[in-house]
Amino acid sequence: MIRDQIKQVIEQALAAAQADGQLPEIEQPAIEVLRPKQAGHGDYSTNVAMVAAAALRKSGASSNPRAIAEIIAAHIPADGLVGRVEIAGPGFINIHLSERWLQQQVNAIVAAGDAFGAIDIGRGAYWQVEYLSANPTGPVHYGGARNAVLGDSLANVLEAAGYRVQREFYVNDAGNQFNIFAATLYARYAQLLGRDEAIPEDGYAGEYMIGYAQTIVERCGDRFLHMDRNAAIGELKELSKELVLASLQSEVSKLGIRYDRWFSEQSLYDSGLVYEVLDKLRARGDIGERDGATWFLASKYPKVDKDEVVIRSNGMPTYFASDIAYHYDKFVVRGFDHVVNIWGVDHQGHVPRMAAVMAALGLDPSRLTIVLHGLVKLIRNGEEVKLSKRRGALITIGDVVDEVGADAVRFNLLTRGPESTIEFDLDLAAQASWDNPVCYVQYSHARICSLLSNAESKGLNLQPESDLSSLLTHEVEIALIKKILELEEQIELAVEKLSPHNLTHYATDLAKAFNAFYRDCRVVDSAEPTLSAARLQLSQAARIGLKNTLTLLGISAPESM
Repeated sequence: MIRDQIKQVIEQALAAAQADGQLPEIEQPAIEVLRPKQAGHGDYSTNVAMVAAAALRKSGASSNPRAIAEIIAAHIPADGLVGRVEIAGPGFINIHLSERWLQQQVNAIVAAGDAFGAIDIGRGAYWQVEYLSANPTGPVHYGGARNAVLGDSLANVLEAAGYRVQREFYVNDAGNQFNIFAATLYARYAQLLGRDEAIPEDGYAGEYMIGYAQTIVERCGDRFLHMDRNAAIGELKELSKELVLASLQSEVSKLGIRYDRWFSEQSLYDSGLVYEVLDKLRARGDIGERDGATWFLASKYPKVDKDEVVIRSNGMPTYFASDIAYHYDKFVVRGFDHVVNIWGVDHQGHVPRMAAVMAALGLDPSRLTIVLHGLVKLIRNGEEVKLSKRRGALITIGDVVDEVGADAVRFNLLTRGPESTIEFDLDLAAQASWDNPVCYVQYSHARICSLLSNAESKGLNLQPESDLSSLLTHEVEIALIKKILELEEQIELAVEKLSPHNLTHYATDLAKAFNAFYRDCRVVDSAEPTLSAARLQLSQAARIGLKNTLTLLGISAPESM
């Protein structure tokens, strides 16, 4: 990345100053290279002089930071990446990138194509991202869309950063909610066939249950009515799981969401892993018996103030027992280096308990990151739309995608950090206008594609044999090049925050930078074919930057709109 290259230049300048005796030998300082907060203070800034001054003071040598900054700056090569430097404040070195170096990056971006922006900070580490995990008890209501797009886009970013990534949906098919769902389905099935069967008091009242029941009637006829009720419900559990998962897969595919594996919670019991792992913890002194129940002694660990039941007094395991075995499977059985779980903010109390589980299993808790996301308020006509799966007033992911499109859903749900609540205005999202942020970015990409297509139809050379980038001297041209080159750092930031929301803002800023260039520079000018060719190359570079960013977000980059 550019920042790393600048750091290397600074380190070499410091070493050169020491080699010729202008600075004493000191231990290599920890150099920071950052983007200045104020425009006009350069493209990057470093505190190397102040860090070096602190080291010199320890040795009793002269330690004026500004004087040190002047010496280091004088040893920075006059050509290459760095154009000019300025000394500011107590000794900051503000760095302006070389205009010629920036110009030369246009051809490099075009040559990289779809690979532009990719970095290798992951170095092949094996990560898992688990997202949208749910009970297979019906369609996922719209609030789950945020979890889905956050996890899916984060997986895209991690892959672009050099990680190997596995995407997983954890199917909670072993708990009591699934039993209630199966009993509700049996009641609806029986009702369709004329039997007076009451829906369980805490059952699922949504009309979608009738649809599932109708499918079973069509497939199986009335055979479940001729069976023992409990046996019928037991068979319906497996059959209904297939129906719900097929429906769920269809729903999330509308958002462009994909998974490498759908992991069954029930499989942890079928394989015996739940009880095997609990026995391991019991041998370590982390499982105890109390009040007729079996407990995980979580209070032994930091930031946990109470123990957790894993086997109830009636002999039934809890969700927490499954979670323990599930994470043992992730780290010990499957060998992930790091796991990211995307959970709703209502699960925040579970986070310290999972850290305790990691420690109890002999695993480093820092290898598990739980990203908590806030709620989504769906707004229509200025009012919030309320959702309830149990009452049946359900708006699904598919419903909203059908109304405003997958791209609008994904972009809007990725505009803020996970911790923030999002108000998603359906009316704005449905508008095909510049006011709709995703449309603004997509229109900009389509504008570039149209520009390139029109230029090609006029016989202009879109791929000149010689390097014409030195003709790109206008301030908006240089600004556009700089903005395109930010993509690598934006990917790094998304990995650091484990959230890709900065990429939506970057995409908007990049689109603005291109539109400013398009406004102020005549790209296609028959009187200036050489300059036109150079500007078309820059347009192509901007198109690549926009397309690659949208791809990371899981959003389409249309060539016409």
